[in-house]
Amino acid sequence: MNLCREHWTEKDYEMYVDYLKSLQDENYRKFHQNLTTTCYEILGLRVPMQRKIAKEISKGNIEEFFCFCKDKYYEEVNIEGFVLAGIKDLSLLEKYFDSFVLKIDNWAICDGFCNSLKIVQKNKEYFWKKIQELLKKEETFSVRVGLILLLCFYVEKEYIFDILQLVKTVTHEEYYVGMGLAWLLAECYIKYPEETLVLLKEKSLSSFVQNKTISKIRDSYRVSKEEKEFLKSLKK
Repeated sequence: MNLCREHWTEKDYEMYVDYLKSLQDENYRKFHQNLTTTCYEILGLRVPMQRKIAKEISKGNIEEFFCFCKDKYYEEVNIEGFVLAGIKDLSLLEKYFDSFVLKIDNWAICDGFCNSLKIVQKNKEYFWKKIQELLKKEETFSVRVGLILLLCFYVEKEYIFDILQLVKTVTHEEYYVGMGLAWLLAECYIKYPEETLVLLKEKSLSSFVQNKTISKIRDSYRVSKEEKEFLKSLKK
């Protein structure tokens, strides 16, 4: 199917969805259903295939493509995220970013979208403000988007102290937020142990985040046995 379209119509989008259905893998669908909880129906397309489809769509008129998105299937939303993440024009991305984030209802779409959003690298100041907004949201996966963007693009010397202060403001107690926090802080410790250790010694994080962070750090081959033993004493 030709996915690089100068124009999209309702009929074109229906054909596109039928094309996605024709590619579904029943065994992978069952496997993925066990990994991901989502309100969207899962067809069973592997991620490399979804990325390939998104790349082709991105060569055409993506604004018309976005106009017809129905979001019935998990893969529809995921591909939409990959198309969005491939935009290089910040002003164009701004038009769709917030509304897309509200469609995210699972860790897989969240993390895949954030990992693919390379535009952040050249617009750190803009996205730093956006992340602070996201971390204040009530929606679980809006908050997680903020955390995963920090993890993917901001764990570096210039931002480490700001990150360690910012995470203290995250009060959302949902599981996927806590896991995102722990993953972020584990990476902070691995790259900047002295700075991150100050936070862990405070024990100001929730018991879940504190203990899960330490667990993730202890799982890393980049941390010495001596450090791992000491970190056990900081569990709550």
